[in-house]
Amino acid sequence: MGSVIYEIDPDLCTECVGHFDVPQCQLFCPVDCIPKDPDFPETEEELLAKSNRLKATT
Repeated sequence: MGSVIYEIDPDLCTECVGHFDVPQCQLFCPVDCIPKDPDFPETEEELLAKSNRLKATT
């Protein structure tokens, strides 16, 4: 929308695993344009591990 374009960094995205039941970006995106990348699949366990790593570095 407008001149602002948001990008999701896959190295930081945990698809909200461990925080919410569904990815919040997909839930609130006004144009439903945030697909999962089929070339970069991650299991729930991998996403939770990433979330824990990110929490430990902050």
